[in-house]
Amino acid sequence: MAAEPVWSVDPRTGKPREQVAVEAGAEDVDRAVRAAHGVRESLADRAVRAAFLRTAADLLDGARERIVETADAETALGPVRLTGELARTTAQLRSFAEVVEEGSFLDIRIDAPDPGATPPRPDMRRWKIPLGVVAVYAASNFPLAFSVPGGDTASALAAGCPVVVKAHPDHPATSELCASLLRGAAAKSGLPEDVVVLVHGFDAGVALVRHPLVAAAGFTGSVRGGRALFDAAAARPVPIPFHGELGSLNPVVLTTAAVAERAEELGAGLAGSMTLGQGQFCTKPGFVLAPTGEAGDRFVEALGAGLSATGPGVMLDRRMRDAFVAGVTERAALAGVGTPVAPGAGDAHTVSAGVLAVDAALLTEGDRHDLLLEECFGPVTVVARYSSRTEITEVLSRLPGNLTATLHIATEATGATEAGGDADAASLLAELTPLAGRVLVNGWPTGVAVAQAQHHGGPYPATTSTSTSVGATAIERWLRPVTYQSTPDHLLPPELRDGNPLGLPRR
Repeated sequence: MAAEPVWSVDPRTGKPREQVAVEAGAEDVDRAVRAAHGVRESLADRAVRAAFLRTAADLLDGARERIVETADAETALGPVRLTGELARTTAQLRSFAEVVEEGSFLDIRIDAPDPGATPPRPDMRRWKIPLGVVAVYAASNFPLAFSVPGGDTASALAAGCPVVVKAHPDHPATSELCASLLRGAAAKSGLPEDVVVLVHGFDAGVALVRHPLVAAAGFTGSVRGGRALFDAAAARPVPIPFHGELGSLNPVVLTTAAVAERAEELGAGLAGSMTLGQGQFCTKPGFVLAPTGEAGDRFVEALGAGLSATGPGVMLDRRMRDAFVAGVTERAALAGVGTPVAPGAGDAHTVSAGVLAVDAALLTEGDRHDLLLEECFGPVTVVARYSSRTEITEVLSRLPGNLTATLHIATEATGATEAGGDADAASLLAELTPLAGRVLVNGWPTGVAVAQAQHHGGPYPATTSTSTSVGATAIERWLRPVTYQSTPDHLLPPELRDGNPLGLPRR
């Protein structure tokens, strides 16, 4: 049977642009994984890895115009957004080069022998080593930062793991271009090109997670797709870690005091955040608790004004557009749900942003409105109007795990004691903390900084593990600890030898 062609499609028209590849069969996947596995030792030198990551960043920056043009043609995300995303992607690669050189990620711990301890303690030296070949599943909504050259790839390579990337079908030409640049960077750095390998196709993705030489996987996508791969990873004869980012509602709580202070500002800010990238950010604020009353009404009016000023937009592909239209239609049909600005279809290829409104009390009465507590991918948010502090707690108790949770309080000390007032900020923060991996105060969650302290993850279904996919500690996903006990110094890895010859951070 002939391999299925892989087409690059223009989401603005729905028409194919060009054939860029063919889908990988089982034998192709096997060759790809074995090729990556065969060169894993080439990544052992930390200095070479760091140079490779910097070279990759330089080559990507050097091809900026071509990358942005290709990605825009496949995603309709626009040159401004994609230029910024590429800058973030190359900064991320350089950041991991610094992580590799600094060495703290090795988590070296040395216990000197103590025969007098109870029980006696031998010489023990612990560090972390790379797992092996990592399967990376590219995301639809970030064709650069969460795809072929993105955080999963960068952190895995930084850990010393070769990577096999399953390209996302929404941007195959961008994936091919970026993969060729990464492989070129490997060659320029003295590494085999097969430290990065690219495959296409749904069946290839399934075969990849099941391959016996794949040691771990990173995924960003839907709950349905991610859970299927997660289950496959767990069902293997030898289960492997599966670090999946699946879905997030990203709740926002607006206190009465905050809305009284700046209702219009909050409405405009939410409109900008929830429509960023046509609402296709994994951190889009998709559920908002706002107070009833005059100030809450002003907030909803300002939100509606901001959304009404936003023209129809193109989503990443037709399937996502249709799912968005069906999703908002189903939610708007629920009893008690209003549409201050109706979301839905624009023309045949676009969608219009909107807001759904509901009394918070309805969300606490059984499961009839639970659909409003599930992510709807695209430019829509649900505003639940609460009339008491108790309703906030009751609604929050029904929410699933999230990447982010946001609290807006008054910016000046008011001593407010009314429902949801700033005097209650500490207890609200305590209620939001178990729901998310990143908790914000007086901000919007759609910016995810690449930083040492960043955590981009959260309780299921936001992610399938407790790890982060953004920031320096994302490297930890691809490492495992090993302790050497009573081992002669000359047999130890240089990183663990007496005298610390490499000058690494050690405990």
